[in-house]
Amino acid sequence: MKTEIIEVSPTQKEIKIEIEAEAVKEVYNKVSQKFARVAQVPGFRKGFAPVDIVRLRFKDEIQSEVMQELISSRVTEAIQENNINPLIEPQLHLDDAENLKINGSQPISLHVHVEVMPEIPTPDYKGFEITRRIRPLKEGEIERIIEERRKQYSSLIPVENRSSEEGDTVIVDLEGTFEGEPDSEPIKAVDLEIPLGDEVIERSFTENLVGVKEDEDKEFTVSYAEDFTSPALAGKTVNYKAKIKSIGKVELPELDDEWAQSLGEDFSSMSDLREKLSKDLELVSASESDNRLRSELIAQLIGKHDFEVPNALIDSQARILLNNFAQDLSQRGVDLNKVEKDFVEMAYAQMRTQAERDVKGAILLEKVADLENVKITEEEIAEEINRMAQQYSVSPEDIRASLSQQSGEASISSSLRTRKAVEALVNNANITDGEWIDETQILKTEEGEKKENSSEIKKTAEESKIEEKKTKITETKKKPAKNKNLKVNS
Repeated sequence: MKTEIIEVSPTQKEIKIEIEAEAVKEVYNKVSQKFARVAQVPGFRKGFAPVDIVRLRFKDEIQSEVMQELISSRVTEAIQENNINPLIEPQLHLDDAENLKINGSQPISLHVHVEVMPEIPTPDYKGFEITRRIRPLKEGEIERIIEERRKQYSSLIPVENRSSEEGDTVIVDLEGTFEGEPDSEPIKAVDLEIPLGDEVIERSFTENLVGVKEDEDKEFTVSYAEDFTSPALAGKTVNYKAKIKSIGKVELPELDDEWAQSLGEDFSSMSDLREKLSKDLELVSASESDNRLRSELIAQLIGKHDFEVPNALIDSQARILLNNFAQDLSQRGVDLNKVEKDFVEMAYAQMRTQAERDVKGAILLEKVADLENVKITEEEIAEEINRMAQQYSVSPEDIRASLSQQSGEASISSSLRTRKAVEALVNNANITDGEWIDETQILKTEEGEKKENSSEIKKTAEESKIEEKKTKITETKKKPAKNKNLKVNS
């Protein structure tokens, strides 16, 4: 067997293989004899038909088995002899397949395309310049959090002898049918709380439910805009029937020391509550700053090292990202069967760009871990499993059982190695402290000017989070209560 290795690219190798005619003939004769021993040919007893007739009658079957025996073993041999480690199954191509002869009258030539890991340069990961910026506490942020908590402990007090007003909460049984779509599934909600005038509620509901009374039936129509944030409602007209079950006024608890103590979190007073909230927010800001710092260092590491990434790894990561994106859309009520092909292709192109960066970062961090001589002990793996168990409120045994169905503890070890590699970047960086810059405002300005396709995907995946409460009015279904603590946000 003759072989020749051609370096197509840092991640692609081509192996040219020529199998000598004598070797072809040997396998051809062996397979032919094998078929002849068991072949049933009309006019001959089983196993006594002439080989030439067997070869003619079972031509395709014999050729298939000869090629399988010849090629598979020799491709494997060529890969091993040249110390090649394929990332995916090699792609085989016969030369002059139309004139192929397997009877040993001529050699068989083929070439094999193999995707491999490139030679990774020793990463230069020390001395990166970076600025740590910690987001300061926003004015009124503590009071906003306290007000949210206060709403959670509010009471809904029934109102009597008057119609509903803006600021009231009406509890209704609601049914909506799509105009012009008789076969569509109707919208139904029982004991739905609708806080009139609340910004998270579609304005049409407030306009139609102000002035109603208990036990009244109300019918109204809502025409949703074409760009309405809920895909299921965008551009649709819905006829609603509402049965008013009760009308209530939200009563908030007094902001005093007694209420702070009632929260059951060791707050002794309102002053103590504000102080501890302030410390918690400072910890959150510091954690966010550390995460940004790590992300920026990884970005610098990637930007400093240019090498080709195997397509197989990019495709695999891109599929993971696309599946996650699809699941996110599905959870937000998007019918994936109705998503345009062009949108999917655009999304996948975006995912491939991110996937390439993800893979390149993972490869470089693995190299950094090697240079740092990172070792993960059994004790560290056990600690990580215990931490995950606490995070998900399950037992360590449950975590281990879940891991055994996937990649086992190797995934934990790999994650810890990556984490230590990132910490090595941090420990070897030149970090200075700087003033906070609100990068979200900069990004919003840039996105508004560029109007790139990526912003369309981001709007679908992220802006819907902000609008989620408005777009899914039928999701909140609560029982009416009198003088009870209720969460009144829909």
